[in-house]
Amino acid sequence: MEYQNLAKEILKEVGGVDNVKHLTHCATRLRFTLIDAEKVDQKIKDVKGILGVVNSGGQFQIIIGQDVAHVYNELTPLLKDQTENTTGAEQSAEETPEKKESVISRLLGTISGIFTPILPAITGAAMLKTLLIVLTMTNVIATESQTYAILNFASDAAFYFLPVMLAFSAANKFKMNPMMAVSLGGILLHPTFTAMVAEGNPVHFLGIPVSLVTYGSSVIPIILVVWIASYVERFADRVTPKSVRFFMKPLITLLVMTPVALIFIAPLGNIAGTYVAVGINFINSHAVWVLPLIFGIFGPIFIMMGMHYAVTIPIVMQSITTHGFDMIGAGFLVANIAQGAAAFAVARQVKNNPDFKVLANSAGFTALLGITEPAIYGVNLKLKKPFYAVLIAGGVAGLFVGLMGVKRLALAPTGLLTLPVFLDPSNALNIVYAIIGAVISFVLAYVLTTIFLKKSKEGQNNK
Repeated sequence: MEYQNLAKEILKEVGGVDNVKHLTHCATRLRFTLIDAEKVDQKIKDVKGILGVVNSGGQFQIIIGQDVAHVYNELTPLLKDQTENTTGAEQSAEETPEKKESVISRLLGTISGIFTPILPAITGAAMLKTLLIVLTMTNVIATESQTYAILNFASDAAFYFLPVMLAFSAANKFKMNPMMAVSLGGILLHPTFTAMVAEGNPVHFLGIPVSLVTYGSSVIPIILVVWIASYVERFADRVTPKSVRFFMKPLITLLVMTPVALIFIAPLGNIAGTYVAVGINFINSHAVWVLPLIFGIFGPIFIMMGMHYAVTIPIVMQSITTHGFDMIGAGFLVANIAQGAAAFAVARQVKNNPDFKVLANSAGFTALLGITEPAIYGVNLKLKKPFYAVLIAGGVAGLFVGLMGVKRLALAPTGLLTLPVFLDPSNALNIVYAIIGAVISFVLAYVLTTIFLKKSKEGQNNK
């Protein structure tokens, strides 16, 4: 693939540099925040190298597949060269009337934009923790060894300091100075404050009680803190004279936000997180099969809508932090396997199109590894019936893994290579049921796709 040419073509089709407000990427997609989405040329879907496009949650998402990082790296200098002088983009933003979005759309776009940049860190940490489980279960490393201790705190670091990483990411989304936001995240995790929490003695600030809450690995509190802090910082910028703004603006921000964060906002976020945990606990206690069934069926729909990060990651992280596992991962596992199986079945049925056959086989393989967009957009959705087979197979297998209570013990993409995330030291059958669920999903999706395609051919021949 000619990444440079593709990058130039994409930039042209989305309306040029002056129409790009922000760009990031996830595992398979370029995620643009555009000034005016109506400037996008609809022919962009036909550009070679683009598997599909989704306009969701305030983001214009272009599905590239596993080569997305290469295309992003070619786009970055093109945007940088043009945006060193940002006057053009600013004028375009001012002249273009702001498009109204629903509250839900803005919320999902914000959540997705905050979590997407931190995924590599938490995924790497999760896989390291999974590797540790494998090494200790096979007696390669003893839990009493210093090697284990170092790898263990290395795998915990990204999760413990999650508020700091989220602070940086949220600051970019809320247009706040990132380093100021990071310092606010550090306040929630400072050793002195954590020691106060551990002691349990009442703590007051100017006579006002401070909630003693542990914020390590928390999600909602710091996002709320940075959101409010962004307004405080802008207020400080307006009221301070230019001659002293350099030090007065951060001083005012810290003086206001330190007590406000510790006394009001962060505890409120903790309460919200607690209610989410209560809801998850209720589902796990009374209907453990619900989440795997829902995401076994509708996981591909969430991916197509670009909502899989915004909807699932906050829930999954809260569940893993509170309970040590989540149930959504099992649903996505069987859904991903079904996509791969359907693509392989399509490849087997294709006779007169060798290029499409190669594409289907390649997409099927990557889907089994947990990257499903090539299979969804390049193969199954195009033919429709394989996609229906995927939804049915994902639902049946999702119900099975749900009834068996299959748990994912670390946040990581779900596929064949990441099956160890289902290793549960307290339940050896957990990964066995996960594998059985994957087999059910593969066989059912493959068989149904084959039947649907053969019936379709017979129907066409009878016409």
